[in-house]
Amino acid sequence: MSNDQEVPESQVETEAKNEEPVGEAVSEEQLLPEPTVEELKQQLTQAEQKAQENWEKAVRAQAEMENLKRRTQKDLESAHKFALEGFAKELLPVLDSLTLGLQAATGDSPEVEKFRVGSELTIKQFESVFAKFNIETIDPVGQPFNPEHHQAMTMQAVEGVEPNTVVNVFQKGYLLNGRLLRPAMVVVAKAPEKPAADTQSIDEQA
Repeated sequence: MSNDQEVPESQVETEAKNEEPVGEAVSEEQLLPEPTVEELKQQLTQAEQKAQENWEKAVRAQAEMENLKRRTQKDLESAHKFALEGFAKELLPVLDSLTLGLQAATGDSPEVEKFRVGSELTIKQFESVFAKFNIETIDPVGQPFNPEHHQAMTMQAVEGVEPNTVVNVFQKGYLLNGRLLRPAMVVVAKAPEKPAADTQSIDEQA
């Protein structure tokens, strides 16, 4: 083949592509400018702020979980302690009836005596069961009136008794684990009223 023979154009283009300068193959990272110190400081500050926010979120989530755990535990304990509340309230009228029947059982006949003995034993069994399940009786004769546990049915002037003192109990009250099941129905003492004569005498002296 002679040196003057022409080379096909397609071959010339392929050779030209294969002979691209090596120095022109530059990555995009090399084309980006390097960050300044101020930019690096700003990025560090932003990263620290983000880390602090994430830490605070984690602390709050942990606190919420602890609060939820405590509330759940408290609810479970409360449900366990007061699960018998409805049942105990239903038993109270039965005990009241037994007590009233015992009070009404008068006489010395053998039948009445047997009724009294049976009623007393049944009431003692009630009291034993109540004590087992932490049901307390409220029988406040002689105690100061407590509106949280007592319900005043009437007030009565009683000589020698401090005002606001319970002088009689119509119906006993009960507590279940410290929670009120039923208030005691009571009579409360009040200060004696001054006689009208004494008032008139004071007015005449004046």
